[in-house]
Amino acid sequence: RKTSRIIEARYETPYLAHVPLEPGNCSVRLGAEGCDVWVPTQDQSGARETVAELAGLPQDAVRIHTTFVGGGFGRRLEQDVVAEAVEVAKAVGGSVHLVWSLNDEIAHDFYRPANMNLLRAAVDAQGNPTAWFQRTAGPTLSLGSDIPYAIPHLREEQVEVNPGIPTGAWRSVAASQNAFAVECFVDELAHAAGVDPLEYRLRLLAGAPRHRAVLEAAAERAGWGAPLSTGRARGVAVYRSYGGWVAEVAEVSVAALGAVQVHRIVCAADCGTVVNPDGVIAQMEGSVVFGLTAALKGEITFEAGRAMQHGFDDYPLLTFAETPDIEVVLMPSRAVPGGAGEPGVPPVAPAVANAIFAASGRRLRRLPLHDAVRPFERMR
Repeated sequence: RKTSRIIEARYETPYLAHVPLEPGNCSVRLGAEGCDVWVPTQDQSGARETVAELAGLPQDAVRIHTTFVGGGFGRRLEQDVVAEAVEVAKAVGGSVHLVWSLNDEIAHDFYRPANMNLLRAAVDAQGNPTAWFQRTAGPTLSLGSDIPYAIPHLREEQVEVNPGIPTGAWRSVAASQNAFAVECFVDELAHAAGVDPLEYRLRLLAGAPRHRAVLEAAAERAGWGAPLSTGRARGVAVYRSYGGWVAEVAEVSVAALGAVQVHRIVCAADCGTVVNPDGVIAQMEGSVVFGLTAALKGEITFEAGRAMQHGFDDYPLLTFAETPDIEVVLMPSRAVPGGAGEPGVPPVAPAVANAIFAASGRRLRRLPLHDAVRPFERMR
């Protein structure tokens, strides 16, 4: 097809902390015969190896007692708290119980990395993409996208950039960032083509039945296309990650001064065969709250090599009052069971951002989505 125009956009995501509600903690009882460690960990083997190395013990002399995690989201894959507790136990020659403060937790995290996406699409006279170019720059854990759309020519470049800030796994890892870029850019293409965003996606997903199915299910439950209260609008996004296909429809409003309120999120999930429906629904609900916190509020900034955020006053979580109605649709399936703990996060930010555009006409390309107007406009 002959190219009619080129559309280009840049999307940016910030560093994020994990802030589990239970901060880092570890109890160590170290003796000549071995070491017992009580720790909320996501990596028992790594904890055991760390203790054995630091204590000078064989691994079979180290006993890891896994406690309730109290929130992990990837943070408890790291062994820094365990290592500190063992070092203190060696120094005092006895047992210790180490508990970090919230300030410690934020200041010494292995953060979700920041990244930036440059996207460029060639579209024909009907607005259909004939070519897609995407360049993602950031630390290794922020690289890689899932692009299911039927586009004849597709090129993805990854540029590894390491600014020296410690990074680690964060719930859904790179998918939590790059779904924002991909799904918002698809929305931009739909708008440029003058086509409904849901219809635009569906016609590009003819060869992706599981993407289509969750999109259609979420749209039907959300009443896509039905009239909304004055000032409200809907946005949609779909993404596959960690063995799960999830589509979400967000219903938002934007106040005159730019404040964003998310009223409702409908989530349709295909995780293959579901063994425990209540558990999967709970995971999706938790993913929406987790993803919405990051989408609206989350950002870690650095000065002179230090994180500038210290607690919930400057790194706030979503409150009960801010939490929207969440509805989950589980797709019937006989496929191999997939993931449920992570796939619900990636579609949240783009669905909300796309709804903000539908409500206000402003396209936000950087997270977090604090508001829908620029600061100087708020002051007028």
